[in-house]
Amino acid sequence: MRLKFRLGQLVATPGALDALKEASTGFLPYVSRHLEGDWGEISPEDAAENELSLREGFRLLSAYKLPTGCKIWLITEADRSATTILLPEEY
Repeated sequence: MRLKFRLGQLVATPGALDALKEASTGFLPYVSRHLEGDWGEISPEDAAENELSLREGFRLLSAYKLPTGCKIWLITEADRSATTILLPEEY
């Protein structure tokens, strides 16, 4: 696995943890995809913004659909101090 950036401290909201539990899936596959630059189900414009953010040190956003159909986001802060797993409505 080729990592594109530092993850920082990994945290998750209660809603995201509940959604992962309901989907009977763990968070590691999604974190791995995020770290590899597989941004999931985001628009081409957001993907381009993430590529710019990798070069310039801005915030990174990925979105993934769980097997239940629920969507989770992973957001890595601009300073790479933390990555949060959350539901879009928790943003």
